[in-house]
Amino acid sequence: MRTTFNRLRAVKDSLPHGSMDAIAAELGITGDEVRAYFNGEGTADYHLEPGFDGGIVDFTNTRILEIALRRAWEIQNAL
Repeated sequence: MRTTFNRLRAVKDSLPHGSMDAIAAELGITGDEVRAYFNGEGTADYHLEPGFDGGIVDFTNTRILEIALRRAWEIQNAL
């Protein structure tokens, strides 16, 4: 899966407070690992290439993103 870094950050910004720790608990990892994923810091789950809109993100593992997108969708459609 490929997207831009700015779109990845938009997903992160759409999540309510506490979501990083909730995602981490669901996956059995630390909240710092989830935050690093969204900040592009020291993660092997994707490769970041310089380019338009913050660069291109090429994912090798999408499980954190999939959970974040699900949570964002649930929040948006909870009306």
